Amino acid sequence: MPDWLQWIYDPALVLLGVALFALQIGGFVAAGHAVMTNRTSQGTIAWVLFLLTFPTLAVPMYLVFGGHRFRGYIRARRADDQAVREAADTYARKIEAFRVPLAENTQGIRVIERLAHLPLTRGNTTELLVDGEATFRSIFEGIAAAREYIVIQFFIVKADRLGRELRDRLLEKLGEGVRVYFLYDEIGSRKLPRAYLQSLRRAGAEIHPFNASVGWRHSLRLNFRNHRKIVIADGQAAWVGGHNVGDEYLGRSKRFGHWRDTHIKVTGPSVQCIQFTFLDDWYWATTTIPEFRWTPTAVADEDKSRQVVVLPGGPADDVETITLAFLHAINSAQHRVWIQSPYFVPDDQIVSALQLAALRGVDVRILLPEKPDHLLVWLSSFYFTGQEKLRQVRIYRYLPGFLHSKILLVDNSIATIGTANLDNRSFRINFELMVGVVDPAFAAEVESVMKRDFENAREVGPEDYNNRPLWFRIAARTARLLAPIQ
Repeated sequence: MPDWLQWIYDPALVLLGVALFALQIGGFVAAGHAVMTNRTSQGTIAWVLFLLTFPTLAVPMYLVFGGHRFRGYIRARRADDQAVREAADTYARKIEAFRVPLAENTQGIRVIERLAHLPLTRGNTTELLVDGEATFRSIFEGIAAAREYIVIQFFIVKADRLGRELRDRLLEKLGEGVRVYFLYDEIGSRKLPRAYLQSLRRAGAEIHPFNASVGWRHSLRLNFRNHRKIVIADGQAAWVGGHNVGDEYLGRSKRFGHWRDTHIKVTGPSVQCIQFTFLDDWYWATTTIPEFRWTPTAVADEDKSRQVVVLPGGPADDVETITLAFLHAINSAQHRVWIQSPYFVPDDQIVSALQLAALRGVDVRILLPEKPDHLLVWLSSFYFTGQEKLRQVRIYRYLPGFLHSKILLVDNSIATIGTANLDNRSFRINFELMVGVVDPAFAAEVESVMKRDFENAREVGPEDYNNRPLWFRIAARTARLLAPIQ
């Protein structure tokens, strides 16, 4: 055989050629799959172009990030499990007595009930918790008061000073015989040391990762993250919001400085709704049913009673729950829509809803961070805030530190606090949780906090984007092309 032909039969080169050819074919196959399954035209176009242009890079990424539905989650299996069905029946029967009657269910909350598959309940109390000191002081007080069990669920848990304090408080309660159920996201908390987890397990805590990729069929399904942050004490009090467990959430980070975030404490029947949301996640991760208290307790003082609806959402839902909730809130607003979000990567329907609300004369304001924590998402936000169609939407950037708060205020009576951001990941990829409060007094409290935040921000318009250097605008436009998969 001539020497110049020997390279053709080199096994390594042959394997490389076969691999490249397989990836090219895989790119066409994956592009077809994206066309047939992706939920948005924007996401479909982004994936198809990427897969056909750079299949070597895109095909492996599509295997990890390309899924648009979370198959096999507990909602798909609940009917087949007697224990879960019994817990659901018990919960539904007892919570029904606290459901707000349909005749009193105003402000379009009935739509949110149907999205959530959870009721708007009366007899709740709520406490707005602004920033980390107030939030973790309240959470730690609740942990100290627990007598039966404590639920802990966070996207990020770190073994820093705050993380160690949480662990030590849980160890103390475990020593008193209080049960602890601890669920964390294995990607968000990937740096959490094994020793941290083992110390809790040895003391008797039941602690598990969410395990989005459980099972061989889903071993690469790393894109679906559980972004919920939940603490529950004895089924009587619950905490939900934007804070994770880390020193930066208390403003101790040199990089971010002041960390602006928001949590809410809920007592009353809606705690059972939050607890049932956790039960779904826990059962997915462990296939076990904890011994929870399912007897709601309403506040006796009617003057303190507030109507609350709990809205979980995620990629296991039949519909895009979080997207529809934001669209409904924006479209139904008559006077005001104020939003706080660390990330602003909306799709076309959200942009159109914001534009239409502003054209109707609604006071539409969005508060975003000035500082970035995730560069790609931060760059994308500048492209969207630079659009002329949003000129009548008042957009602000928070100056004192990093804004991580997730608040939605509609008119003078509805406010939501939760974990959902104004981006594709919260709309379609992450498991999220929002708590909506229908109460003018609570809305006024949220309004006061948001006004203070706006005073500590600078208002920006399309010029803020247009006047930036060309390289920045190119980077922002390039980043937004990846918006559907950020």
